[in-house]
Amino acid sequence: MNTATDKKQEPAGAVYFLSDIIGTKIFTAGGRKIGKLRDIAIREDERLPVVTHFIVKRPFGARPLLIPWAKVVEVNPGKIVAGIESAGPYEGEPDPSQVLLNDHVLDKKVLDLDDNEIDVVYDIKLVLRNRVLYVTDVDFSRYALFKRLGLKPVMKLFLGGTALMKKETLSWSYVQPLPEDIGRFRGNVKLKVLKEKLPEIHPVDLADILEELTQEQRLAIFNELETEHASDTLEEIEPRVQRELISSIRKERAAELINDMTPAQAADILAILPAAEADEIMKLMDRENVQKIEFMLEKHEEKIINFSTSHFIKLPPYMKAGEVMLQFREIAIDKDEIMYIYIVSANDALLGVVDLKEVLKAKPEERLDEIMTANVISLNPENTLLEASEMFSRYSFRAIPITGENDVILGVVPYRDIMNLKHRFV
Repeated sequence: MNTATDKKQEPAGAVYFLSDIIGTKIFTAGGRKIGKLRDIAIREDERLPVVTHFIVKRPFGARPLLIPWAKVVEVNPGKIVAGIESAGPYEGEPDPSQVLLNDHVLDKKVLDLDDNEIDVVYDIKLVLRNRVLYVTDVDFSRYALFKRLGLKPVMKLFLGGTALMKKETLSWSYVQPLPEDIGRFRGNVKLKVLKEKLPEIHPVDLADILEELTQEQRLAIFNELETEHASDTLEEIEPRVQRELISSIRKERAAELINDMTPAQAADILAILPAAEADEIMKLMDRENVQKIEFMLEKHEEKIINFSTSHFIKLPPYMKAGEVMLQFREIAIDKDEIMYIYIVSANDALLGVVDLKEVLKAKPEERLDEIMTANVISLNPENTLLEASEMFSRYSFRAIPITGENDVILGVVPYRDIMNLKHRFV
């Protein structure tokens, strides 16, 4: 007979979505079908709720079953196995105080504190850790909606699927506890962005919350923050939302928040604003800070070619991986960037790039142009230091090449050099 210790079949960190497993057939350890999964009961006495029972709907009007999570030994979209021999001991109805994910949470509206509708819970994410099944997120994406409607293949076919099918989840830790005496709750899910709780939310987490709200909701919450907390949160918000917030608050307040940042952080935010707006804010800031910020903003506009190195590896396309490895010690001497190999034509036109790891994994007889990436992201000589910094943030490369006319490679900008420059500005 299977027991709770049989959960070896469930990989650590396994992820489930409620819509994938509701309605799944449930079997005993001996292989006898006992019904279908109707709901999942949770307990909310921890930071993340934990699953306590699987509620099983049985055929022919038989009473439902409440199977403790400890007895569930296998969970798959097509089959759930409970480590029980017979159904009798587990017959019963859920307690009125139990929160049921399918009945109480799924398809409920997500509201902010002022009861403004943000979205609808189309799915719920569960994660298995150390044999405990946690409820971690609510999913309000179109991906979840189309999956529920059985339209995912159609949407992929006609709309390409990428942006449309993006999953959007919100951590359960931002959801207010549901009523203790919940019964058959028919209310809505509310975000736990309580005014008195705002100081306790880490700026990174608060930035995530604000980015999900409308501009009016976002501004209402942001205006409740103390200066230091607001300043730290503003640093973590994406540039588009930063611009919207700064444009919506008083210039004196914006100057106060930006003045509370390091000069480097302040320069990054002021650089995304219209020049007139940035100048107006800086007039209200501490003069010593402004001088440092202006120096950094000027550096932001410096041409990236001035920060590049000509000491990088460039090789012809016909060279073989085995030859590169045999000669690599000599090839890499005095080079500032050795993890990327740039493949060039006879006139130094950039044809592609190969990560050194790919050379190590390649067969010795394979040519570099057979293993290279031909679609190379590059900078041009007119790009600024700020633009290069943004490109590094977007793509997470270790280095980016600079190409000029006819794709001739002019130099390479290592990531570490840009980061060191930013640190020296502080």
